Amino acid sequence: MSSIGGPMATKAEQRERTRADLVRIATRRFAERGYAGVALEDLVAEAGLTRGALYHHFGSKAGLFRAVVEAAQIRVAELVELAVEGCDETLVEGFLAGCRAFLEASLAPEARRILLVDGPAVLGWDAWREGDLETSVGLLEAGVAELADAGVIADRSLGTVSTMVSGALNEVAIANAHTADPAAGIDEAIDLLRRMLGGLAPGAASAPAARRAAEPAPAPGRARAT
Repeated sequence: MSSIGGPMATKAEQRERTRADLVRIATRRFAERGYAGVALEDLVAEAGLTRGALYHHFGSKAGLFRAVVEAAQIRVAELVELAVEGCDETLVEGFLAGCRAFLEASLAPEARRILLVDGPAVLGWDAWREGDLETSVGLLEAGVAELADAGVIADRSLGTVSTMVSGALNEVAIANAHTADPAAGIDEAIDLLRRMLGGLAPGAASAPAARRAAEPAPAPGRARAT
């Protein structure tokens, strides 16, 4: 029994190692050169494999890129989870720590170029979004729901809140790659997000209206100050 199981296990392990090596090499090359700039001949030569081996594992260049994107999405999500779990402050600060971890992870070329630039373009929006929903966006949605359950933000339009925060973080991540001080950009984004969450607190939206209602009516012929 063991003589049969041993070689089979070894072959399975070898397949996983080969697949992991290809993903690792492809991640670096796609990050450095972009999807269009990577030639499969160079990639398999570096891995010491043949094109046939690559096609066996991934089917095509696009299939390999899909695996690279999935691996990158998982890595970023893991960093976000670690940041949230490592924050022993308030729920809001834990949520913001996760957002900060996403922005910091996105400074790495493999995250920015692969996930935010080439990912949607090569895989198509629907396929890219599906993977994003299963990883970072899924964590974001869970965080937003937790804030609502705790009464930190109002329990309404949570899907829209998650979508807006996700889109803003992605745009900040792309913009930060071209700034002289990305750390300052991250600090500014987190501060703005903190203030935005404060504006979503229960009753926050009605406070300005209540203040206006309490103001004395303007004298005839005078416009109310804005």
